[in-house]
Amino acid sequence: MEVLNQLVAGGQFRVIKEPLGFVKLLEWLFAIFAFGTCGSYSGQLRVSVECTENRSHSNLDVPIAYPFRLHQVYFRVPNCQGGEPEKVFLVGDYSSSAEFFVTVAVFAFLYALGATLVYLFLQDKYRQGNKGPVIDLVVTGTFAFLWLGGSCAWGKGLADVKAATEWSQVLEGAKTCQHKEVVCHLLQAPVTSGLNTSVVFGFLNLVLWTGNVWFVFKETGWGAPFTRAPPGPPEKQAAPEAYGAPDPYGVPDPYGAPGGGYQPDYGAPDAYGAPAAPTAFANQM
Repeated sequence: MEVLNQLVAGGQFRVIKEPLGFVKLLEWLFAIFAFGTCGSYSGQLRVSVECTENRSHSNLDVPIAYPFRLHQVYFRVPNCQGGEPEKVFLVGDYSSSAEFFVTVAVFAFLYALGATLVYLFLQDKYRQGNKGPVIDLVVTGTFAFLWLGGSCAWGKGLADVKAATEWSQVLEGAKTCQHKEVVCHLLQAPVTSGLNTSVVFGFLNLVLWTGNVWFVFKETGWGAPFTRAPPGPPEKQAAPEAYGAPDPYGVPDPYGAPGGGYQPDYGAPDAYGAPAAPTAFANQM
């Protein structure tokens, strides 16, 4: 209890609130649901066989379970004429896709759990030398690809399992049920809602692991050179002074004065070398 209090006080659990740790926590939870709903599945196909001649009746249970090697599953249909009962085998072996899906889910759960513990207790070593984020990025991307292949393969395998356990498909392999004195009925079809859920969790894991690639990529720092700083505020240009400032368009002053206005020249010599008289006195003369 003291260790837990120290971890909470030290802030080690803050990583769970961040996207990197929170998504990793969801990954190992969803991985549990994925392999749990698929690997623990157990259903049955119940068949009723009735002989019209001697009015005998029997119910047969056909177990269907993981890893779905249906070609090894059979049930015995009694012979109404007193002969040996017929062995009726189901068709198909879908263990490869189911086992691949469960294997990916189990290893994804183990890695996500281990990565969460590293985030909590070995954060400094995880970031040291940037090796931890790089390895995490490679493994996360690999599992995202494996979830894509495993979910698609198991989705196709589940569709084949449903087709192989349909009553019309099973009835084709039972020759005894083709006789007129034998009546075969389907009492219960296998419930596959749990298997449908496993496929849904498989694609949810695909979304989680693919999205987490971005969060792990940000931890590596490889995207820093591509991020641009926001542009600063535009600089304000100083307004030109009313007088004495050069024309911004470069047009010379028609009067040649630096201020741009007319300035009378008092006392300047005229063309003959005599000083010019003021204008007011010249008009009086």
